Amino acid sequence: MLISFEGLDFSGKTTQIKLLVDRLKSAGHDTVLVREPGGTPISEKIRNILLDNKNKEMTQIAELFLFSAARNQLVNQVILPSMKDGKIVICDRFYDSTTAYQGYGRGINIEAITKINEIATMRTKPDLTFFIDIPINEITKRRLSANTSIIDRMESSGEKFYEKVRNGYLEIAKNEPERFFVINGLQDVNTIHDTIWKIISKNL
Repeated sequence: MLISFEGLDFSGKTTQIKLLVDRLKSAGHDTVLVREPGGTPISEKIRNILLDNKNKEMTQIAELFLFSAARNQLVNQVILPSMKDGKIVICDRFYDSTTAYQGYGRGINIEAITKINEIATMRTKPDLTFFIDIPINEITKRRLSANTSIIDRMESSGEKFYEKVRNGYLEIAKNEPERFFVINGLQDVNTIHDTIWKIISKNL
């Protein structure tokens, strides 16, 4: 099984992933956790390029292809072999991120992105996807609460960009309700986890 998690910055996505991985392992499931971009030596190098604030001149198309290149390495080297071995793969972001960020956020043609996603993933599709949804103003609140002023190249895109990205995720959910679940990220951490676990339990 392939399960992906999506969410804007400070949505609590990483916390929910950790809780799920721990619970799956406790239940005896062989589980592999990967992140995007990253997860392989080549993909991690691409990640550094994508997030480096020094690369502000990067074009939107270059950004799209770099994310896709990192994803292709991850799918070939880790995701497909792990699934073939009967393991559950938990992916911190997958191709829905590209659709939301580069498609709805940057304004690149969605049909073109869909084709590129298919090539990059070799048509590998998550069985379940969870989008931890929070309002845009909540990002600022949580960043201030975390007392961090360091933001990477993607995080510096601004609130209007993130609003487009969030709306993009909600549009994906509307189009694929059987796979893509929107979870209210303002709820208590354990409540969110229990909701996710109930959905996954039905599919294990």
